[in-house]
Amino acid sequence: MSLAKEFSKGIWKENPVLVLLLGMCPTLGVTSSATNGLGMGVATLFVLMCSNMVISLMRNIVPKKIRIPVYIVVIATFVTIVDMLMQAYAPATLYNALGLFIPLIVVNCIVLGRAEAFASKNGIVKSLADGLGMGLGFTLALVALGGTREFLAGGTLFQIKMIPAWTTDFMLPTSAAGAFIILGLFLAAKNAQAIRKAKREGKAYTPPGLDCRSCNICDMDK
Repeated sequence: MSLAKEFSKGIWKENPVLVLLLGMCPTLGVTSSATNGLGMGVATLFVLMCSNMVISLMRNIVPKKIRIPVYIVVIATFVTIVDMLMQAYAPATLYNALGLFIPLIVVNCIVLGRAEAFASKNGIVKSLADGLGMGLGFTLALVALGGTREFLAGGTLFQIKMIPAWTTDFMLPTSAAGAFIILGLFLAAKNAQAIRKAKREGKAYTPPGLDCRSCNICDMDK
């Protein structure tokens, strides 16, 4: 697969949120606004890119039976760097809003999954393209979800009042129930588009699902 396809697949075809349904905790937990979604997405993007590159460089020297602990240490290192940078330079409101979700990037299944399924099997350039694409797809999904929730709640976008006459906030979109409902609508729209595309091409549509086609993360003892 070319570098362009490695990069672009994470943005739409294999989007971590809309197709693979990974990283649901931060997706639902921090996307009460577009700003929060952007901050969380960029932090995860940085960790994905850096960890993919380092793990790709280490793939031939790490014993197979200890690869997962090694990957977690690498990921945790970059998460610590991101956490310290955001604490130092990000607006206090953004850092406080993201809170515990920044350290929890260490156990984000997107990051560990890409390390195991891709970076450990490919060179540094392809791993960088994969991490950049997956991270950008994750960021775009979070910004879209956060922006939708923010706008429906109070007519604002990136904390800018888009509809000045909107004076009464609607609390449902910013609640946990609202997050599930809006994400469900996003997934329905994505599946409807995929079904239409499959029909145009004369193919049978296979809905996305969680399987082991590209991951052997459970084979710890082999």
